[in-house]
Amino acid sequence: MSSRDRLLRLFVERSFREGDFVLASGRRSQFYVDCRTTTMHAEGQVLLGEVGADALESAGLEPDVIGGLTMGADPISYAIAGETWRRGRPVHAFSVRKRPKRHGTGKRVEGCFERGARVVVVEDVITTGGSALQACEAVRQEGGTVLGVLAAVDRLEGGREAIEAEGLTVHTLFGVDEFQAYLAGSPDSAGDD
Repeated sequence: MSSRDRLLRLFVERSFREGDFVLASGRRSQFYVDCRTTTMHAEGQVLLGEVGADALESAGLEPDVIGGLTMGADPISYAIAGETWRRGRPVHAFSVRKRPKRHGTGKRVEGCFERGARVVVVEDVITTGGSALQACEAVRQEGGTVLGVLAAVDRLEGGREAIEAEGLTVHTLFGVDEFQAYLAGSPDSAGDD
């Protein structure tokens, strides 16, 4: 089984729930995705690093750093950074605070980010695209260039289109439809053991 297929299985088993849920926006949904139960899992970290680094390579993205809004983007960014180091082409990580801290340097973008850096913004789940766009704006305000957005999961509810409307490319590891197909037993998504 490929790393991507193993990661798909892990997301379905640990992070995807069907039912009746109220989202942060107040909207109701028939499913919920809590990426943290996979992205903070030991095996999930290894698989995210491999699959995320593969996604950067196949998209032709060559960022200096990768990161996004804390806390959803953090484990994904760190996993990919670790894997790029192992591959000999390090891409370091950063985090974007929801608001600037009020002490120390007062920075909003923390970690290995420097002015002029080429950046891929990471998102755990794209719904409306608002969090990714917020992180992109913070990076630009600090003097970075956003090459694109990489999301672990796209809920397929218009967020990708909202980000692309701002002139950014979006790359996703999984669409929520792949989780649903996996649960339905589709051989296209389930992979081989």
